[in-house]
Amino acid sequence: MRDGVALGLAVGISGIAFGAAAVGSGMSVAQACVLSLLAFTGASQFALAGAVATGGGLIGGAASAILLGSRNALYGLRLADLLPRRGARRLIAAHGVIDETTAVTLAQPDAASARRGFLATFATIYVTWNLTTLLGALGAGRLGSPQSLGIDVIGPAAFLALIWPRLRAGRTERAVGLAGALIALAATPVLPPGVPVILAATAALAGALAMPAPGAPAAADRPAAEPPVAGAGAP
Repeated sequence: MRDGVALGLAVGISGIAFGAAAVGSGMSVAQACVLSLLAFTGASQFALAGAVATGGGLIGGAASAILLGSRNALYGLRLADLLPRRGARRLIAAHGVIDETTAVTLAQPDAASARRGFLATFATIYVTWNLTTLLGALGAGRLGSPQSLGIDVIGPAAFLALIWPRLRAGRTERAVGLAGALIALAATPVLPPGVPVILAATAALAGALAMPAPGAPAAADRPAAEPPVAGAGAP
């Protein structure tokens, strides 16, 4: 829970950058706040605000936002067994399936800790993100460019710190991370927003296929085949 709260506070602060960017793109304070309340996925919200700011229109911005947010559906499949199975609680939990909650949940040693980590991260980020969106939107004229203050890097830096222990776990994990980064860097200049992120996920799929199945003995641990007995099978 401590990791979830710490990550939630660190990432939630970047809502200031979104609030300022949304109002700077032409949205009202109310529109920026409603978007954070109902969409609650930072990358998609920034994509929509960026499209509006450049004159791309709501349809193009919404398409980019949906494409970026589609990765959360994959996270939902992975977390389905850990979240409430029915009713309003499941709908609320689904709203909180984002990068950070998924990372904290999957880093826990057991199911009970995973559920607590998910709840702590979701609640902290949701409250902090929405409060800072309001602050950023109200102070957009005085704040200036959020990038000039470095606010936009808080979320990625916190997320990298969270997954760093996994990157150090073994060569397969490092290879997956490097492959995903290379795919995203190569695809970003030539593909629409959102597509590079989804393509980068193929590195994780390749890593999963390369890993031995849980409980399967390693090659060195398998018993050697016994030599055939002389005369066995002879008529």
